[in-house]
Amino acid sequence: MQRQIIDKIEQFDTIIIHRHVRPDPDAYGSQMGLQKLIQHNYPHKRVYAVGEHDQSLSFLGEPDVIEDATYENALVIVTDTANTERVDDVRYTEGATLIKIDHHPNDDVYGDIVWVDTTASSVSELIFDLFEVGAATKAWTLPDEGARLLYAGIVGDTGRFRYPSATLKTFTTAGKLITYNFDREALYNGMYELERNVLQLQGYIYQNFTMDDNGAGRMDITRQVLEKFNATASEASLLVSVLGNVKGMKAWVMFIEEADSIRIRLRSKGPTINGLAKQFGGGGHPLAAGATATTWAEADASYLALQKICQ
Repeated sequence: MQRQIIDKIEQFDTIIIHRHVRPDPDAYGSQMGLQKLIQHNYPHKRVYAVGEHDQSLSFLGEPDVIEDATYENALVIVTDTANTERVDDVRYTEGATLIKIDHHPNDDVYGDIVWVDTTASSVSELIFDLFEVGAATKAWTLPDEGARLLYAGIVGDTGRFRYPSATLKTFTTAGKLITYNFDREALYNGMYELERNVLQLQGYIYQNFTMDDNGAGRMDITRQVLEKFNATASEASLLVSVLGNVKGMKAWVMFIEEADSIRIRLRSKGPTINGLAKQFGGGGHPLAAGATATTWAEADASYLALQKICQ
């Protein structure tokens, strides 16, 4: 599969890389890390990373702004996005060839070439796999900035290597990445700044979540709560896993209200929840998934479905 992707990269002069809406460090890390990798080894190619910018991730980089005409005869690669509904920038279908690279369950099969590996900690880890195949077959080298971005993506998606998704392969990959010349302290400082605004919000969550007798938990974070703690919806999303420490919790949902929608962030310690997320236009892993509701009534309906799963 990696060889197929490398062949396509070599075939096209214009390459446009997308990722999911409401990006996290792995979305930026895999997308921009791949961009830097291709640019470094094929300097004559035009390589773009697109999507709406999240200011909290500026320490990693900023996406490009391109014209519609750029998609003509272009290769489009979508990273870290399980469902077409979550691809940031609907123009991803306008290229000549589409590649999907992801580590979520492949429930929404899209793209001319699909590389999905659910055993990977992150898509950033997969991009490093792609690099190693390129190094062995095409003498690719990885620039320091590419290594920094991929390392950030792995750190972000593994919760600084605390989550079970961090395997021996993940640590091996991270060990190789830290041999490159980038400032890890500055990177961790950026991660800390990303988290700092939500430290007080974390205490609020512990004090205000609810849990049913069957082990289903719920936390509502309204726009008023976000304003109170000077936190963004993306920053609040970083805290979805904290309720996993609560004794008796089987699965839980965090609802985060935005201007025109409500994020549904689901986590589980056993029951499978990505099917529930798919019912509401989302997706994800069996124990970590997400979706979007347009009203609080729809959010309530998703919680009722979670309660049934926990019975």
